[in-house]
Amino acid sequence: MRHMKDHRRLGRSSSPRRALLRSLATSFFLKSKIETTQQKALEAQRTVERLIAKATHKDLATQRLVYAFLLDKEAGQRLYATIIPKVGDRRGGYTRVVKTGKRRGDGAAMAILELVE
Repeated sequence: MRHMKDHRRLGRSSSPRRALLRSLATSFFLKSKIETTQQKALEAQRTVERLIAKATHKDLATQRLVYAFLLDKEAGQRLYATIIPKVGDRRGGYTRVVKTGKRRGDGAAMAILELVE
């Protein structure tokens, strides 16, 4: 039984899963919208929401944590320059997951993770 387990494994061990989430978060901050499988989108949503919540504090320590997590410096700059001014006054719910249907090749459930304006 998986009692008290709060994340999806996504068929990976911990370090490849963390790398996947870092990559998805970086792509999200660069493009403000990503399309991936539904399970990956839901797990990436948790990661992105936490990063945005950290970034709203705007002190040097949290800024270093956010930049250390992201793979690209430009993604962090875009987060602080464009995304935080848009959603900085909200108390959560910065993103949404929209289901788009099944993928043609293998029938996987697809979804879009996007920023709430």
